[in-house]
Amino acid sequence: MMQRFYSGPGSTLGLLFLALLLLAASGCASKPKPNWNERIGHFTFEDAVHESGPPFSVITLQDASVVAEWFLKPGPQLTFGLGTGFGGGGGGVAVGQGVTVPTPGHYMRLTFGPDGQLQRWEKVRH
Repeated sequence: MMQRFYSGPGSTLGLLFLALLLLAASGCASKPKPNWNERIGHFTFEDAVHESGPPFSVITLQDASVVAEWFLKPGPQLTFGLGTGFGGGGGGVAVGQGVTVPTPGHYMRLTFGPDGQLQRWEKVRH
């Protein structure tokens, strides 16, 4: 006995949906994180700008070394509430205020020597 597979419009729509789902999943792959230790000695400031865009800050030192920082992500925010209240005789009053305190952000600091090559790297918070 032969089996028949349904090949109506619903199955075409299902295949199209599956193809779109696979295409979307392949586009979500993240690029691997660089191994900064391997880049020391042969990675330039221009390479960093090409890869990560303009830095958040750049300082040129007296010996012509360059220290640059790229913003990675904001720090978490702490939020808490302050309030007071009193009551009596069937009534009451309360006053409150929420306060958000920013915390340090995360940055990548790269130091390039006078020869333009990466000398050191570190992640910092400020």
